[in-house]
Amino acid sequence: MWSALSRHQNFALLVLRVVLGGMFIMHGFPKIIGGPEKWQKIGSAMDYAGVHSLYGFFGFMAAFSEFFGGIAVVLGVMFRPAALLMATTMTVAALMHLGKGDGVLGAAHAIEVGAVFFALVFIGPGALSLDKK
Repeated sequence: MWSALSRHQNFALLVLRVVLGGMFIMHGFPKIIGGPEKWQKIGSAMDYAGVHSLYGFFGFMAAFSEFFGGIAVVLGVMFRPAALLMATTMTVAALMHLGKGDGVLGAAHAIEVGAVFFALVFIGPGALSLDKK
């Protein structure tokens, strides 16, 4: 069983990268083009992480990590830093949902995807990536 899994793990990582990265590109695009007003609103989620300033900067970084991080994940370039940025963004998103009273089910998507990105920091992009070329 393990040998069959090993033969296909690079293809499985490619599928995971393309699907997750593609979804984050779509989530991040409206945020990245939203400009400072949108970034300010997104960045206010930092309140739930105990940070009460620089909302525009943090909102831009969240949009940046989703859009450009998504591109990096799909291509497998600068993969580990991108995955770490995205895991961090999902941590703040989960804290926001929990802080707003949405409960664990309301924060579930951010928790789940954040855990996947965190694990991918250690797993890497696989052989079918630009990092490996």
